[in-house]
Amino acid sequence: MLERRLKGYKLFLDKENPSWGVDLSGLNYQDFKYFVAPIMDGDVEADAASSWEDVPEEIRNTYDKLGLPDAEKKRLVAGVAAQYESEVVYNSIREDLSKQGVIFLDTETGAREHPELFQQYFGKVVPDDDNKLASLNLAVWSGGSFVYVPKGVKVEIPLQAYFRMNTMNLGQFERTLIIADEGAEVHYIEGCTAPIYTENSLHSGVVEIVVKRNAKVRYSTIQNWSNNVYNLVTQRAFVEEGGQMEWVDANIGSMKTMKYPTCVLAGEGARGEALTIGLAAGVQHQDTGAKMIHLAPNTHSNIVSKSVSRNGGRTSYRGLVKIVEGAKGSSSNVVCDALLVDNYSRTDTYPVNMINEDDVKQGHEATVSKISEDQLFYLQSRGIDETEAMAMIVRGFIEPIAKELPMEYALELNRLIQLQMEGSVG
Repeated sequence: MLERRLKGYKLFLDKENPSWGVDLSGLNYQDFKYFVAPIMDGDVEADAASSWEDVPEEIRNTYDKLGLPDAEKKRLVAGVAAQYESEVVYNSIREDLSKQGVIFLDTETGAREHPELFQQYFGKVVPDDDNKLASLNLAVWSGGSFVYVPKGVKVEIPLQAYFRMNTMNLGQFERTLIIADEGAEVHYIEGCTAPIYTENSLHSGVVEIVVKRNAKVRYSTIQNWSNNVYNLVTQRAFVEEGGQMEWVDANIGSMKTMKYPTCVLAGEGARGEALTIGLAAGVQHQDTGAKMIHLAPNTHSNIVSKSVSRNGGRTSYRGLVKIVEGAKGSSSNVVCDALLVDNYSRTDTYPVNMINEDDVKQGHEATVSKISEDQLFYLQSRGIDETEAMAMIVRGFIEPIAKELPMEYALELNRLIQLQMEGSVG
């Protein structure tokens, strides 16, 4: 791993920042703390706790407010991981799943305890030289989740991870690796928050997912970083024959986001889906979308992207559909809808379709709409104030994606949208 880290650092130094996407001219990599260890019972080297009572009170109080212990007690999740600063401070999985061979650990522990499995897949879906931020992650990664679901095992309720940055100028670089073996199923949900500071922070995680033959994985994110965070993430799944990968991606916070969940459909009959939301206000620029790469016959993909811009915020859809020669019988459909709440916000669409095979179906549609005075008047005539009326319209707009989340997470998303819309009037 040391050799890989040194290689990643050299690649990072050699590569340039992307010249497209959000404006990164203000990003100075020297500004950030690259590792901040939470103190566990006075010992910064302590392993992640398996009981909430063993987590230091200050850290535990943060997660209490976020509702993580409560979710675990109500059996809303099959396992919980909590990362605070640069390390996972708590990790647990239901005993019945553990007995079936399901592995759910922080990534460092996964590397130590399952080295052969780890080495087989680490860095195979996202290569070391993929992009500047992924190379930086390889050099300095810490924390994240390591998940393995054995053949035929179905994890029926989600695994959940929560990432919290609580230090000014922190760089958080978790590395998540998920492997679903043949016929396995799992749903992994991550949430992200950070308090607001006057100085910027950097989040640059890497997610690698391997979906084996006839397996199914869903990866859901509710990202609510504070508006001083650069959120520059690489997420990719490799999907084998008959496998199915679903991304559900909600981006509400951060100052600047670049995130494009990707499916590499490598086996015949593989399926990929990406449902994405971007909400931007004020200084925010959400540059999000998805990529679908069809490498095999009869593969199918679907991208649905929704964005909302208000109070001068900017959203961008940036997507790629690539169907290679020989991927006969494949199909892909892209729908990206943008909603403008006022007259001075901005939305852009940057689709790229590379179709190198004749025997395929590919569709793309994009719409931009505004909240109309007629809609607001109708709702207000029913006794609803203007702020709530706007929030209702936005919730209805993103409902096709919100409904794909478990109920308690959909409620959380709607609550965050309500908070975002407060102050939007005028």
